[in-house]
Amino acid sequence: MAALRSQHLYRGLRILSSAQGPVVEVDGRRLVNLSSNDYLGLTHHPRLRKAAVAAVEDFGVGSGAVRTIAGTLSMHEALEAELAEFKGVDAVLTFQSGFTANTGLIPTITGEADLIVSDALNHASIIDGARLSKATRRVYPHADVAALQEVLDDASANGRPGTGEPYRLILVATDGVFSMDGDIAPLPTIVEAAESVGAALLVDDAHGSGVLGRDGRGTVDHFGLHRRVDIQVGTLSKAVGSLGGYVAGPTALREILTQRARPFLFSTSHPPAVVAACREALRVMQEEPGLQARLWANTERFKAELARLGFDTGRSATPITPVLMGDPETAMRFSDRLTGAGVFAQPVVFPTVAMDKARVRTIVTAAHTDDHLDSALEAFAEVGRELGLTGS
Repeated sequence: MAALRSQHLYRGLRILSSAQGPVVEVDGRRLVNLSSNDYLGLTHHPRLRKAAVAAVEDFGVGSGAVRTIAGTLSMHEALEAELAEFKGVDAVLTFQSGFTANTGLIPTITGEADLIVSDALNHASIIDGARLSKATRRVYPHADVAALQEVLDDASANGRPGTGEPYRLILVATDGVFSMDGDIAPLPTIVEAAESVGAALLVDDAHGSGVLGRDGRGTVDHFGLHRRVDIQVGTLSKAVGSLGGYVAGPTALREILTQRARPFLFSTSHPPAVVAACREALRVMQEEPGLQARLWANTERFKAELARLGFDTGRSATPITPVLMGDPETAMRFSDRLTGAGVFAQPVVFPTVAMDKARVRTIVTAAHTDDHLDSALEAFAEVGRELGLTGS
């Protein structure tokens, strides 16, 4: 712990004493919130609140068991059917989080005879899921499809190391939207590379869900790649505004996960209020498209103004907009100064990003007003000048 503090890598928990929203109370102060994944502002949407309360009144607080014993309610099955229709797939299985979706999925479908090929900047849940598997692992440079193709061609031609036998399964795994940089995976060319050798493709669309595609159907829909992406992993904890994750794909995939995925088998199912809120969120996303439009209008304005002020926002193409600084101490100081100026924007340092890639990561939402963004941009301008990161 002393070493973490000396390297400016120690991050204490920041305690909110208000509801999640565009403005939150932290340490007794009201701050414009730029650190939430609540892209569409659904955590406090009145329709979701009403649905959650009604579910508690009708079904109680908890589900009482794991899904495979006595914890599958009719509403769990209904949510999964509605998600499958929304995503344009045959079947969906929900998990307790997006993290457990990946750590349950990947070891279930891969083993010693398989190969996992993963983007260098994939989410930790993909990395951990691959480590839990006994499959061979290869990592390709971030979003470098030419390098991915080389790995796939080599694997297809030469087979498993030491045996020369062909891999039973080659699984390519990539985020749809990368959570720290906000860039979008080049999915059309990744699909072509996977198809060229008969590999399966897994897309983790946690930060694409609700953000990209028709009514927020995600990155696969954004690129029009339905039925060409084998597995989609999504979250119910970000744009959907509630809690959980899911795996979307063929019916046979859902069936094997119900039999073998350890987080599914050994975790109590979602409580009724969460399930009801998620179902209502899917309806809101389709019936109130103005939320997604507002999200993107806010995003484009905020990015343009940060660029005008002289900040480096990297390759972001989504509401995730990092302000890159490199040095952890600078990122920590910048975040602290923003708090003093009325903005809650958390630093991201090692091990979440590389040691020299520290940044303050911002996310604007559909719930931010023009006044919220004006206040935040004024704070960024003030602190940037104070720390010498931008011009006067």
